[in-house]
Order: sequence, then structure tokens, then C-alpha cells
Amino acid sequence: MSDDKKVVDFNEKRKQSIEQKRRTFERVVFQEFLGVYTVVDDQGSNFPIKLVDISKDGCQFQLPFSLKAKNQFKSGTEVTLKLYFTKGSYVPAVVTVRHASEYIDKDGDAWLRLGGEFDTSLPSFKAISHFIDFIYQYAEFSCLDKGESKVFFL
Repeated sequence: MSDDKKVVDFNEKRKQSIEQKRRTFERVVFQEFLGVYTVVDDQGSNFPIKLVDISKDGCQFQLPFSLKAKNQFKSGTEVTLKLYFTKGSYVPAVVTVRHASEYIDKDGDAWLRLGGEFDTSLPSFKAISHFIDFIYQYAEFSCLDKGESKVFFL
């Protein structure tokens, strides 16, 4: 085969497409459906945060940048997250911060972006694990609605 011809790996293209769908779906769920809060002071005040990405290993989230937040959320710190699916109930999670960085979004807002690992030993992680499975399966099996009256399965 000559060097000017390229072989297309359809499995790799499919994986990339599913990953793009997953990230798009996550953004919608995280912005429109799921409220996430953490405790940020000694008085137990809840503070809203933005979830950016989630997997079985951990998650990435961000909060408005401040020096206090940067000093509070250092590597190794355990952060309690409250994942609200309704106004009155949440699933608790504990994340150990592994990295923190400053991030400027497209609007020029400064954020402290944190990544960490879930404490998988907590009983509540079972619910979070199923939620993560749902996100991944939705990305793989969801279809665009083009107005068809029948449902087709591939």
C-alpha cells in the first residue's frame, strides 16, 4: 500500500464519536439537571460548584477562583460533594483532591479547577457508579431525534 493512502479505523472513529456525545450529554446534565455543592467553611456553608467531568475513577469540578479557595483545596484534601437530583435530596460523595489549577473560561471568568478521586468505599458510591454507567451508556446508545415514528435498534 502506498504512503499517500490512509486506512480509516472505524472503531477508533466510533469511540471518538461516543466520547464527544458523552461530553455533550454531561454538560447538559451538569448545567440543567444536577446541582452540586460542597462545604467550604467551618460553619458548614454549602457552596455551589460546577461539575466538569465524571468517571468511575473521579471527577473534575470548578469553583470561582479565590486565594482562600486555592489554599483550602490543596492536593490530598478530602472534599465532600453533595449531588442534588431534587431540591430536597442529594447523594453524598467524598473526593480526594489530586490536582488543582487556575482556569479562565471564554467569558474571562477565573475558576479554580480541581480533579480528584472518589472514595469508592462509601455506600453512596454505588448510586454514583450507576449514574456514571448511565451517562456512558446513554452516549453509546442514544440517537438523534429526526422525527421518525418508529424506534430502530442497531
